[in-house]
Amino acid sequence: MVSSTDIAQRIIEAVLAQRLAPGTRLGEQSLSMLFDCSRTLVREALVRLAARGIVTVSSRRGWYVVQPSHDEARDAFEARRVIETGLIRSARDIDKNALRRLRQHLKQEQASLKGDDVGQRSYLLGDFHVCLAECLGNQLLADTLRDFTARTTLIAMLYQSNHDAVQSCQDHVDIVAALERGDTETAEQLMATHIGQVQAALRLGAPNDPLADLREALAPVREAGAPATRKRPRKGDASSSSTNETYLGALL
Repeated sequence: MVSSTDIAQRIIEAVLAQRLAPGTRLGEQSLSMLFDCSRTLVREALVRLAARGIVTVSSRRGWYVVQPSHDEARDAFEARRVIETGLIRSARDIDKNALRRLRQHLKQEQASLKGDDVGQRSYLLGDFHVCLAECLGNQLLADTLRDFTARTTLIAMLYQSNHDAVQSCQDHVDIVAALERGDTETAEQLMATHIGQVQAALRLGAPNDPLADLREALAPVREAGAPATRKRPRKGDASSSSTNETYLGALL
């Protein structure tokens, strides 16, 4: 039997894999049918996720995935920077089993770069940070990082380009290599730079601009041959759904 913890975990995984976009409605009835469980269990899972800042509820709209604001985006990345650099700074020598696990994770990341499953690639790149925290021996902060990583994934919204994914993976390789040779100072600097680069790559519009969407929609049409400024969602993507319903089928 599925538990509320299982449901919450599957929703987190869907967010990390970018299969649930910000603002996606999470209907209790739909989820209870997908997971073949009672609405009570679904509600328990959603309440738990609301406390963790992943979903929210409206008396008129029901449950839906949060849509982080400009300020929340800045705060989430700053929180990750403080937690992850602090973890590395206070790290002791990593044992062989932990290093073996990190290397295996890196192999999975590298393999995902050669495949077409963008969701798996996104999940692995985000989960590296959780895996690293666990390998450094702090399960509590690993759980906290899982939530913050999910939030920053929601902030990113669009899939990473292949180049960005390759760079992220290489950053992870460099961080693990520094830890393996006991150079925590370099590993800490690499992590701070890595998180900063991910944040800098986001196209966060001007905060509190009520005309942002309309302004972009009415911008002059680009000339032939000019680079596109925005990727059109593909049919079937969670963000392109007209009803914006849950997209958990690929995970079930």
